[in-house]
Amino acid sequence: MFTSPSDPHQCRTQTLHALRSPDESRDEVLRQFVRLASQALGIPGSFISVLDDEEQHIKAARNFTLTRSSRQDSLCRHVVDSDSPVVVPDTWLDPRFATHPLILGAPYIRFYAGVPLKNSAGVVLGTLCVTDIVPHSFSAERLAMLKMLAALVISFLEAWYAAGFADPVTGLPNRQRLIRDLQFLALSGDTTRRRLVLIDCIDMPRAYELARSMGMGPVESLLKDVATLLPLRLRPAPDEILYTVATGRFALLIRQESRLSAGWVAEQLAGISADLGEGLSVALTTYTGEASFINGTLPAQEILRRAVSALHEAITRNVASMRFSEADDTQHTQDFTLMHELAVAIRQNRGLWLAYQPKICLRSGKPVGLEALIRWHHPRRGELSPAQFLPFAEQTGLLSELTAWVTEHAIARLSRLRNSYIQLPVTINVSSSDFSRDGFADELEEKMIRAQLPVSLLGIECLETERILESPAAIEGLEMLKLRGFAISLDDFGTGYSNISYLRRMPLDVIKLDRSLISEIASDTASRVIARSIIAMLKDLDYRVLAEGVENEETVAALTEFGCDQAQGFFYSRPQPEAALDAWLSWRLRSES
Repeated sequence: MFTSPSDPHQCRTQTLHALRSPDESRDEVLRQFVRLASQALGIPGSFISVLDDEEQHIKAARNFTLTRSSRQDSLCRHVVDSDSPVVVPDTWLDPRFATHPLILGAPYIRFYAGVPLKNSAGVVLGTLCVTDIVPHSFSAERLAMLKMLAALVISFLEAWYAAGFADPVTGLPNRQRLIRDLQFLALSGDTTRRRLVLIDCIDMPRAYELARSMGMGPVESLLKDVATLLPLRLRPAPDEILYTVATGRFALLIRQESRLSAGWVAEQLAGISADLGEGLSVALTTYTGEASFINGTLPAQEILRRAVSALHEAITRNVASMRFSEADDTQHTQDFTLMHELAVAIRQNRGLWLAYQPKICLRSGKPVGLEALIRWHHPRRGELSPAQFLPFAEQTGLLSELTAWVTEHAIARLSRLRNSYIQLPVTINVSSSDFSRDGFADELEEKMIRAQLPVSLLGIECLETERILESPAAIEGLEMLKLRGFAISLDDFGTGYSNISYLRRMPLDVIKLDRSLISEIASDTASRVIARSIIAMLKDLDYRVLAEGVENEETVAALTEFGCDQAQGFFYSRPQPEAALDAWLSWRLRSES
């Protein structure tokens, strides 16, 4: 806030905004300074003022009733504009003030002495003044004392903001200041209904990508430019405070009736761009969230949490603004609880289990493999499908731990059935984050070696195919698995227009046709033609072809006719727990022998 800026005008604007903002504990110290000035100089009236381009704001005063005036009417503007002390022993005798409204009317200034408040960056922010309704002489010693007191005031302000209440880049009040302001409002007994509006308009991952190539300078320029742009666009009232609460994220603390709602703010900031410096600019996409509250009814941290919840809901839904919703918040709380419980389930091996679905050879009708599918028996919610908890694993970094758990239990099954006639290869689902991890293929091979099992018994099925294609590290990880002899399957082939391109870029052995591709081949001519053509193409490219989601005999017959190798679906078997699967395999293989 008070350090040397790269743009003095921007620094002054941001510093003045912070000084105009109410801060009771700071302003109480300023009141002690004006009291000291009156006592030390023997002048009854004293005040500290802050001047912006339009108005004068009195931040602390003693025996002086004025709280605000236009800049034009302010005597202090002469101090600020000249950057030097101004002493007027008798305003009635000074032609500049003979008809001045603050001299002819309240507060009836007859004597005035003011010195500039200049920070260490050389920016004049306001004045320290003494005044009276009668004339006074003012010696050089008194003026030196007033200058010394002004130096103490500015030193206090610099130390105050350096203590952690201002963001070092934007110069705006920071998150700690917001929390303190909310706490002060609660302690003051003020029951005014207010809103906290959060603004997110900078894509920080993109900004940090810029920093990698251009350094942090342009990113800081971007943040400073946005901090200057927001008050110009939104024009908050003097008591409507703008904060920086995180890098690239801002907050407004306003009264409930203020026009600065989340929706209005998002509209005003639509289509804006900000400066990176050197003639470069970046378009900004704005999201806002707001939480309403009555002072004292909620802790400060909870008010901020609710506003953050609303903002994240807007970002998740890709809408410009959202208000805090109890229902949405309850759902997010439940989701967070579920994430924590999933971590416990993985690490303590509680409730998780594998279901296995057989893969059937269409030529022989015999089971030739299994797909391992994770399930969770939750202690309160009962059986949960992967769709209910896998997204949380992806969001929290638990997916790799879950992959390790599945791998361990799949290998345990293969080890248990080492010499059994019901032994079949098992395929596990693996995400792009696992493929991208250094040494993943080596770790998997080492686990199979320790279990004294051939790698051909463990297949790998690719999840998140598009993410894999976007990651050179993931493609390399797949190639390492292929090199070590693991069979690689591509899931859900046929669900996107770009699937054909996958075949050239990924080292694959098995292509799994999505159920949407084969669900109507028994009854729809167009579906039959498409499925037949795709299967023929894949066979010509020397892939094994597996159809999933097979539910009736007519589909089996059509797939067999088209040359499909394997099928998987409810027609043969639902996913089963291990014990039930063993019994099913024993019955199936005995009946076919």
